[in-house]
Amino acid sequence: MKRSVVICLFVLCSMSVIKAQGLLTVKDAVQIALENNFEIKLSQNELKIAEENMTYGNAGMLPSVTGNFSQSNSLMNSSQVQSNGEKRSLNNAKNNSMTYGVTIGWTIFDGFAMFSRYEQLKELQKQGEYELKRTILEKVSDVISTYYTIVEQQNLLNAIDSSINISMDRLKTAENRFMIGKASRLEVLNVQVNLNEDESNRLRQANVVENLKVNLNSLMARELDIKFDVEREVEYDDSLIYDELVAKAKEYNPDLQIIAINKRIAELNLKTIKGNRYPVIRLNTGYNFSESESSLGFVSSSNSRGLNYGITASINIFDGFNQRRNERVAKIQIDNSNLMIDQQNLLIKTAMSTAYQTYQTNLSLARLEEKNADIARQNLNITLEKYKIGTISAVEFRDAQENFINAVSRFNSSRLQAKLSELELKEMIGNINL
Repeated sequence: MKRSVVICLFVLCSMSVIKAQGLLTVKDAVQIALENNFEIKLSQNELKIAEENMTYGNAGMLPSVTGNFSQSNSLMNSSQVQSNGEKRSLNNAKNNSMTYGVTIGWTIFDGFAMFSRYEQLKELQKQGEYELKRTILEKVSDVISTYYTIVEQQNLLNAIDSSINISMDRLKTAENRFMIGKASRLEVLNVQVNLNEDESNRLRQANVVENLKVNLNSLMARELDIKFDVEREVEYDDSLIYDELVAKAKEYNPDLQIIAINKRIAELNLKTIKGNRYPVIRLNTGYNFSESESSLGFVSSSNSRGLNYGITASINIFDGFNQRRNERVAKIQIDNSNLMIDQQNLLIKTAMSTAYQTYQTNLSLARLEEKNADIARQNLNITLEKYKIGTISAVEFRDAQENFINAVSRFNSSRLQAKLSELELKEMIGNINL
């Protein structure tokens, strides 16, 4: 019985030994998720695509080189009347022609649209970086919250194990008292019912823990049946300051950064559209070879080779007012981007305010429930001593036992909620540190 009480006294800082693959720390879990999580990998690939697209050629700033080859053959029945009146005819006359060469085209001016397109590609790369950061923040937050939920539920499972040990010792004590005539059979049966209830609760709680571990393995994108142990305590940061959080959120929040990039892209898109008002100037050159054969005609065969070059210029004079319409739409998109920035700032400020209030409340609850758990532990210890000398009934002892388990459960839950509130705030400022 004394041994069981010792287990109860240290239940908040003890964990059962799991025969598995050792301790998995929260840092290890985050690292594995960063390496394996599918959503993070997809975001990384999207960023690689944006990086590959950010080239001068994709912006239209480099020349294009094209190789050309063509050949045509014909068999025709032909007749000709020459200028001197002579008539000539030939059946199945063969005519062959072949041309090949290299042409180069280079747009040297398009109303500066190529430069704005290149800047857009840069912004798209930045957008990919922030999209990746947002995905990483979300997955890291999911991993940490799931991990500490396991810690909380594992601690509750440990408390239930301790309760089972106490109930087993109580059953032995009740049976001994029944044997010497100091207790009724009803007391023995009541204690047996309490033990059965504890074991039933233990099975349900163990199932909760195992399911959470499967979820964590899934977030880490590894085999779902890998067994592991977790840390003992839920560590939370109680030093967050509201004004500092708001300032960091305005500067580093990924959603806000992405909207700001979208505004920049909309501004660059307007420049690209305005470029259509200017002429497009293109240089063209090439070196070509040509050969031809004819069975009937003044020239039976010919070939030529040489360089050709030139310049072309074009300008849009009238396109059904589409140019003006496109510019107006682009300006409206910029206005929308400004509205979205203001909207996101308000959303962040609102979410930050409510999350910080919840964070403060959960910190207070964690401190209160820690005191309640300590009081419940002391009450259980005193009740045990009274039960040993027979001054209280088994029912009264059971009440103290259940009060202790409930207090431990509330304490674990309050610590977890404090941690989840902390994670929510840090995710909004774009910086989750361990």
